[in-house]
Amino acid sequence: MKVAFSAAVQAEQARRGSRAAYARIEAATGGFAAEITDELAAFLAERDSVYIATASADGQPYIQHRGGPRGFLRVVDAHTLAFVDYPGNRQYITLGNLTENDRVCVFAMDYEHAQRVKIWGRARVEDHGGERRIVIDVTAWDANCPKYIPRHARS
Repeated sequence: MKVAFSAAVQAEQARRGSRAAYARIEAATGGFAAEITDELAAFLAERDSVYIATASADGQPYIQHRGGPRGFLRVVDAHTLAFVDYPGNRQYITLGNLTENDRVCVFAMDYEHAQRVKIWGRARVEDHGGERRIVIDVTAWDANCPKYIPRHARS
């Protein structure tokens, strides 16, 4: 799935000299993973905070923090994640965006170990007995370069 390396991105990579390297990686791995692995599930089980990016129907991007106790972002099955959407500042931008554009990207950081994960998918909002959940059908994910992640230890 070409979630990140669109034709325009590939052209820019070629112009700047990195396309051949990424083409080799794509050929060797088949591109980004789509199935939630045990390693990804373990990484997510330790997170108490993520960022979720959405966009309106006309493409206006928005990113918002979501958090909860460790493991609040739960693996439902090999292709699905979900989390309870706790009440916040009542802007509802993420929820509004999801009514007209279901594409999301979740960004999860582990500063202590200099690791990060990006998860692309399609999301929906479900209400269950007074509890609002955001459910994400994962289309791709990637754990990538820790080069510039500052190390922050938990206190």
